[in-house]
Amino acid sequence: MIGRVNHIAIAVPDLQAAARRYRYMLGASVSAPQDLINHGVRVVFVELENTKIELLEPLGDASPIAVFLERNPDGSMHHICYEVADIDAAVRRLTEDGARVLGDGKPKTGAHGLPVVFLHPKDFDGTLIELEEVKPDFAPA
Repeated sequence: MIGRVNHIAIAVPDLQAAARRYRYMLGASVSAPQDLINHGVRVVFVELENTKIELLEPLGDASPIAVFLERNPDGSMHHICYEVADIDAAVRRLTEDGARVLGDGKPKTGAHGLPVVFLHPKDFDGTLIELEEVKPDFAPA
Protein backbone atom coordinates (compact mmCIF):
# COMPACT_ATOMS: atom_id res chain seq x y z
CA MET A 1 0.00 0.00 0.00
CA ILE A 2 2.70 2.56 0.89
CA GLY A 3 5.09 3.83 -1.70
CA ARG A 4 8.31 5.74 -1.34
CA VAL A 5 9.22 8.02 1.55
CA ASN A 6 8.03 11.47 0.51
CA HIS A 7 9.67 13.32 3.39
CA ILE A 8 10.85 13.17 6.96
CA ALA A 9 9.64 16.06 9.11
CA ILE A 10 11.70 17.71 11.81
CA ALA A 11 10.08 20.15 14.25
CA VAL A 12 12.40 23.07 14.96
CA PRO A 13 12.18 26.00 17.37
CA ASP A 14 13.55 28.49 14.79
CA LEU A 15 12.75 27.74 11.15
CA GLN A 16 14.96 30.47 9.73
CA ALA A 17 18.01 29.27 11.70
CA ALA A 18 17.37 25.62 10.80
CA ALA A 19 16.95 26.45 7.08
CA ARG A 20 20.17 28.45 7.18
CA ARG A 21 22.06 25.48 8.70
CA TYR A 22 20.80 23.13 5.99
CA ARG A 23 21.49 25.65 3.23
CA TYR A 24 24.93 26.86 4.28
CA MET A 25 26.43 24.18 6.50
CA LEU A 26 25.12 21.18 4.55
CA GLY A 27 24.92 22.82 1.12
CA ALA A 28 21.29 21.79 0.55
CA SER A 29 18.65 23.40 -1.60
CA VAL A 30 15.95 24.83 0.70
CA SER A 31 12.54 26.05 -0.45
CA ALA A 32 10.93 29.32 0.53
CA PRO A 33 8.84 29.17 3.73
CA GLN A 34 5.14 28.54 3.43
CA ASP A 35 2.44 28.90 6.05
CA LEU A 36 0.02 26.00 6.33
CA ILE A 37 -2.71 27.66 8.38
CA ASN A 38 -4.94 24.54 8.49
CA HIS A 39 -2.08 22.57 10.04
CA GLY A 40 -0.80 25.39 12.29
CA VAL A 41 2.75 25.29 10.91
CA ARG A 42 5.25 27.15 8.76
CA VAL A 43 7.44 24.82 6.66
CA VAL A 44 10.39 24.70 4.32
CA PHE A 45 11.52 21.69 2.32
CA VAL A 46 15.12 20.60 2.02
CA GLU A 47 15.40 18.99 -1.41
CA LEU A 48 17.47 15.82 -1.58
CA GLU A 49 18.18 13.53 -4.50
CA ASN A 50 15.80 10.80 -3.34
CA THR A 51 13.43 12.51 -0.86
CA LYS A 52 12.87 15.70 1.15
CA ILE A 53 13.30 16.90 4.71
CA GLU A 54 10.45 19.08 5.96
CA LEU A 55 11.47 21.57 8.63
CA LEU A 56 8.48 22.90 10.53
CA GLU A 57 7.82 25.43 13.25
CA PRO A 58 4.55 26.30 14.99
CA LEU A 59 2.28 29.10 13.83
CA GLY A 60 1.25 30.25 17.28
CA ASP A 61 0.79 28.61 20.67
CA ALA A 62 -2.25 26.56 19.58
CA SER A 63 -0.20 24.62 17.02
CA PRO A 64 0.37 20.93 17.78
CA ILE A 65 4.03 21.60 16.97
CA ALA A 66 4.19 24.12 19.86
CA VAL A 67 3.17 21.33 22.25
CA PHE A 68 5.67 18.96 20.62
CA LEU A 69 8.47 21.52 21.05
CA GLU A 70 7.58 21.96 24.73
CA ARG A 71 8.58 18.30 25.15
CA ASN A 72 11.49 18.61 22.70
CA PRO A 73 12.75 22.19 23.04
CA ASP A 74 15.79 21.68 20.78
CA GLY A 75 13.64 20.13 18.04
CA SER A 76 13.30 16.52 16.94
CA MET A 77 11.97 14.25 14.23
CA HIS A 78 8.21 14.75 14.14
CA HIS A 79 6.86 12.38 11.48
CA ILE A 80 7.60 10.37 8.37
CA CYS A 81 5.47 10.75 5.24
CA TYR A 82 4.80 7.89 2.85
CA GLU A 83 3.20 8.21 -0.55
CA VAL A 84 0.01 6.30 -1.39
CA ALA A 85 -1.79 6.07 -4.73
CA ASP A 86 -5.32 6.28 -3.26
CA ILE A 87 -5.64 7.94 0.13
CA ASP A 88 -9.34 7.08 0.58
CA ALA A 89 -8.66 3.37 -0.03
CA ALA A 90 -5.67 3.53 2.33
CA VAL A 91 -7.77 5.13 5.09
CA ARG A 92 -10.53 2.53 4.64
CA ARG A 93 -8.08 -0.37 4.84
CA LEU A 94 -6.21 1.07 7.82
CA THR A 95 -9.34 1.82 9.85
CA GLU A 96 -10.72 -1.65 9.06
CA ASP A 97 -7.47 -3.02 10.50
CA GLY A 98 -7.86 -0.90 13.66
CA ALA A 99 -5.54 2.02 12.91
CA ARG A 100 -6.62 5.47 14.07
CA VAL A 101 -6.61 8.41 11.68
CA LEU A 102 -6.08 11.68 13.54
CA GLY A 103 -8.49 14.60 13.34
CA ASP A 104 -11.82 13.94 11.70
CA GLY A 105 -10.36 11.12 9.62
CA LYS A 106 -10.80 13.01 6.36
CA PRO A 107 -7.87 14.08 4.18
CA LYS A 108 -6.72 17.69 4.32
CA THR A 109 -4.64 19.57 1.81
CA GLY A 110 -0.94 19.31 2.62
CA ALA A 111 2.09 21.42 1.71
CA HIS A 112 2.26 20.02 -1.83
CA GLY A 113 -1.41 20.79 -2.48
CA LEU A 114 -2.25 17.09 -2.21
CA PRO A 115 -4.51 15.16 0.20
CA VAL A 116 -2.86 14.02 3.46
CA VAL A 117 -3.86 12.21 6.64
CA PHE A 118 -1.96 11.47 9.83
CA LEU A 119 -2.04 8.12 11.64
CA HIS A 120 -1.85 7.80 15.43
CA PRO A 121 1.72 7.12 16.59
CA LYS A 122 0.57 4.54 19.15
CA ASP A 123 -0.61 2.37 16.25
CA PHE A 124 2.82 2.52 14.53
CA ASP A 125 5.47 1.87 17.15
CA GLY A 126 5.54 5.42 18.47
CA THR A 127 5.97 7.06 15.05
CA LEU A 128 3.55 9.63 13.67
CA ILE A 129 2.84 8.63 10.07
CA GLU A 130 1.61 10.97 7.35
CA LEU A 131 0.16 9.55 4.15
CA GLU A 132 0.14 11.75 1.05
CA GLU A 133 -1.77 10.83 -2.08
CA VAL A 134 0.54 11.03 -5.07
CA LYS A 135 -0.48 9.85 -8.49
CA PRO A 136 2.18 7.62 -10.12
CA ASP A 137 3.02 10.18 -12.82
CA PHE A 138 3.15 13.13 -10.39
CA ALA A 139 6.41 14.46 -8.96
CA PRO A 140 5.75 17.17 -6.33
CA ALA A 141 8.05 20.19 -6.38
